[in-house]
Amino acid sequence: MSIELTSEQLAEIMPKAKSENIDFYLPAINSQLSNFAIDTPLRVAHYIAQIAHESGSFRYKVENLNYSANALRAVFSKYFPDDDSADAHARQPEKIANVVYANRMGNGDTASGEGWQYRGRGLIQLTGKENYEKCGLSLGLDLIAQPELLEDDPDAAVGAACWYWDSRQLNEYADEDDIKAITRRINGGYNGLDDRQAYLERAKQVLNIN
Repeated sequence: MSIELTSEQLAEIMPKAKSENIDFYLPAINSQLSNFAIDTPLRVAHYIAQIAHESGSFRYKVENLNYSANALRAVFSKYFPDDDSADAHARQPEKIANVVYANRMGNGDTASGEGWQYRGRGLIQLTGKENYEKCGLSLGLDLIAQPELLEDDPDAAVGAACWYWDSRQLNEYADEDDIKAITRRINGGYNGLDDRQAYLERAKQVLNIN
């Protein structure tokens, strides 16, 4: 059984979202969630809360890697351990991506350019060649050749977020109302937990979850 959301409901959950962005994603949300058993009010509430945070209320379609030198030292100190290395890459998103995402998540080395090619995209910021390949196989899309589909095609963006949700078995944690476990499996930590919680509380209100 699928749950049909309205643009008014999404606007209540994401009061800062632009109406055109809600309209861009809403049909795909209503058509795709049930394909991945995101089909109870609590599961839908948790899913919407997470994609709302990850996408900045549908503002962001691709990862912003335009870091200053200080931010590189703070966020990616493993890759930029000193001022010289940070200064050499500051405000150069492509170079940054190719350093921090090299040789992991299925990506090649820095020179391959795959860190940039398969940087975070879509509503849950799908990252890494391996994830793009697995997700594409599941959705019947060639995301290796066309990674930009996760930016341009709402069905691909929503489908990728659903695939990631399903691959990490997040419905189980949604059923337990465990936002911390879900956040950890999406974020790797608890960044933005308060913001995610605020979206969740609004979603529960909209979906009449006590």
